[in-house]
Amino acid sequence: MTAAPLSFAPAAPVPTARPALALLPPTRLPLWYFGVAHLSLIVALAVVAVDPRGVSGFYYHPRMLGVVHLVTLGWITGAILGAIRIVAPLVLRVSIPVTRGDYWALSFVAIGMSGMVSHFWLETFSGMAWSAGMVVLGLVHVVTRLLVRLRCATIDRPIAAHLWLACLNLLAAGTVGVLIAVDKVTDVLPGDALSNVYAHAHLAAVGWASMMVVGIGYRLLPMVLPSAVPRGRGLYGSAILLEAGLIGLVITLVTGWPGASLFALAIVIGFLVFLGQVVWMTRHRRTPPAARARPDFGAIQAGHALVYLVLAAGCGVLLVATPTSASTPPLVMLYGVFGLVGFLAQLVVAMELRLLPLQAWYAAFAARGFTAPDLSTHVLPAQSVAAVAFVGWVVGLPVLARGLAMDRPAWVAAGAGVLLVAVVVNTGHAVWMLRPLLQSPTLAPGPSADRGGDMPATGDV
Repeated sequence: MTAAPLSFAPAAPVPTARPALALLPPTRLPLWYFGVAHLSLIVALAVVAVDPRGVSGFYYHPRMLGVVHLVTLGWITGAILGAIRIVAPLVLRVSIPVTRGDYWALSFVAIGMSGMVSHFWLETFSGMAWSAGMVVLGLVHVVTRLLVRLRCATIDRPIAAHLWLACLNLLAAGTVGVLIAVDKVTDVLPGDALSNVYAHAHLAAVGWASMMVVGIGYRLLPMVLPSAVPRGRGLYGSAILLEAGLIGLVITLVTGWPGASLFALAIVIGFLVFLGQVVWMTRHRRTPPAARARPDFGAIQAGHALVYLVLAAGCGVLLVATPTSASTPPLVMLYGVFGLVGFLAQLVVAMELRLLPLQAWYAAFAARGFTAPDLSTHVLPAQSVAAVAFVGWVVGLPVLARGLAMDRPAWVAAGAGVLLVAVVVNTGHAVWMLRPLLQSPTLAPGPSADRGGDMPATGDV
């Protein structure tokens, strides 16, 4: 018996021949990254829900920065690093075999991040610097391996350009972050400290996370909708505009030179180019597999995240186009919540609804001697659970944003509490979707469990 199709191609056959091991996604490494990601977001929301006054008020203070890094480094970056190891072989056709160094890199990122957050909380800046250095060392290993593999990959050049730029921006953001931490102990950076922090934040959020999301989204969103795959040189537009706008914005922030609004506008146009491609996908829909449940909460949550991208872009343009006033701090809060939590953090949830069932199916496929299991990826997600979690995101996000913007601790606690429940449900749902993998006795820890490799295409993704 064969399983349901794994891609949007309605008649795509399930592979039954033994594939080359290099294109199978690794089993354990992505799950460790996703585990770190879920734990980080749960801790961040629990801290905010229990002590809303500790993160309220003016946004630039150690506890708020600690929570922000749990979201950006722990949840968003951790999930992206885990997703890359699944997306690379299955969607991008890039083989990245797992090595012992990958687990060292994971350890450096996780330990360094926890050290950063702890030292933010304790306000011990010297410890923050070495913790940030650990994170950067781990990320250098991950990024270097990905870039080396991309050189030999056959993926579309515009998509490769997005991934290359995202990785380079990540290294730049990490380097600037370490320098900012060192600057707290001894002066090493010129200019205004807050402007340097803004530059670091945009390198990470726009240059790394958003650039990676856009690049992978060109291939992953057609699987989510499902739809035809956009191709052509037009895809370079988002990479060029996002990167040019980012470089210009960072320079103007650090130096105080004029022109920040123009570069911010270039970034917004870059996102609009991406959204234009998303609209094109919706107009070139393909018939989804019959087994896929309705409504499709993966597609719905991705669309909800894109709405928050538009809201964040609007706030960003207002921030650079209007002079500083009493409304600036609330607008910065809205900008941060809409961009980091509403767009990037929520998009991770939508991504998991597609990638984790694929991960479980391919792990079971390999465990059964490369025989298709009596299982469809479309029955792994639980509709009722996904609905409850999605409602939590819909309700919690505006409440949290309003509470932080208006400095209302009760609203902050309520919004964070609702989101915390949603994320706990998301975590339980992730474990549920992975049950074929977790229950398989042949996938016990061992070197063979993490051999990644080459799998025949399951459609034209």
